[in-house]
Amino acid sequence: MSLWIINGNVWNEENGKLEQKHIRVSDGRIAEVVDAGVIDTGSAEVIDAAGKLVSAGFIDMHVHLRDPGFEHKEDIVTGSRSAAKGGFTTIACMPNTRPVIDKPETVKYVLDKAAEAGLVKVLPYAAITKNELGRELTDFAALKEAGAIGFTDDGVGVQNAQMMKNAMALAKSLDMPVIAHCEDDSLVEGAWASEGEFSRKHGIKGIPNESEAIHVGRDVLLAEATGVHYHVCHVSTEQSVRLIRLAKSIGVSVTAEVCPHHLLLSDEDIPGLDDANWKMNPPLRTPRDVQAVIEGLEDGTLDMIVTDHAPHSAEEKARGVDLAPFGIVGFETAFPLLYTKFVATGKWTLGFLLKRMTQDPARVFRLETGRLEQGAPADLTIVDLESERAVDPSTFLSKSSNTPFGGWELKGWPVTTIVDGKIVWSE
Repeated sequence: MSLWIINGNVWNEENGKLEQKHIRVSDGRIAEVVDAGVIDTGSAEVIDAAGKLVSAGFIDMHVHLRDPGFEHKEDIVTGSRSAAKGGFTTIACMPNTRPVIDKPETVKYVLDKAAEAGLVKVLPYAAITKNELGRELTDFAALKEAGAIGFTDDGVGVQNAQMMKNAMALAKSLDMPVIAHCEDDSLVEGAWASEGEFSRKHGIKGIPNESEAIHVGRDVLLAEATGVHYHVCHVSTEQSVRLIRLAKSIGVSVTAEVCPHHLLLSDEDIPGLDDANWKMNPPLRTPRDVQAVIEGLEDGTLDMIVTDHAPHSAEEKARGVDLAPFGIVGFETAFPLLYTKFVATGKWTLGFLLKRMTQDPARVFRLETGRLEQGAPADLTIVDLESERAVDPSTFLSKSSNTPFGGWELKGWPVTTIVDGKIVWSE
């Protein structure tokens, strides 16, 4: 099947400008990108982008689809649909499901269900340790063979240094990455908010920055010793940024990610103790940490933006901050949030934001996607940069609506998402 996307604005990296182009898609790939003008589209399907942005599809390398086991929060179909609405064409799902994705058959379950849905590309991570208990390594070779793209115990983190070193050595031998949720359990027990102005004001125990940074420091040393590709999840602290920057400067194979909420919100924005939609892990840190992660993203210390899409039911979040689970949804607000707060205000170029959401995750994880050029997979996102509206959680395609961004007025909403040349979502 042939498809033409006409009159779209494409970012030119060389001159830093938007240029109007026509894009022809054939057999699931970008066949050509030509200057706008009169063309013969023949019998092809035509999408008139009418001056809207056309980008390589967004890539999210850290998501939770909750399937298998927690389908009341989300499942692979609803999560994929929500991702497509947010402009994402490739997503990588974490293994902290029930059962944990720690066996080849569970990897196959995820891949088969994603293929049956026929929406976005779903790449499963597998657990580092069996049942994410930190006691015994999984069968890395079998999990790689089944289709896992890396190993992580996201949600808990590997507490034992020897276990992590063994995991890194094994992953290195298979040319696979280790993706780390960095959190020292001994420093976080009984707390949900960061150690900062908010926790002091309300007289509650805070989670110190060291809880994250201690594991980052430990793991970059282990990565240096083993030579593995080590990737740090959802960086949120000034100390972590500093350690990653140092590790990169001496040649350690370390990459890292940051979430929109850690770029936009601090603990001083939390309205009070009543709304668990502000409870996330890592927690919102201090304004100084926010500035540090922004600078880390800008200078390349942090390689990419991810959502850490973490759906929970309204009933679970209604239990209050002490009992509610950690996490917020992120697919459907990520690009509008960042475009409105950083690009529309002139702090970033549009090209910078697009690169951190497309080319850079593809580069780090060696994906074929993330490029808008002839021969690349036709994974494309069309965005109306002028469309402005308020975030309305009741319209989310996710099963869940747990977000602190409800009511925010944002610009830059995706309107069409295409995967392998097929329209998988359109406004």
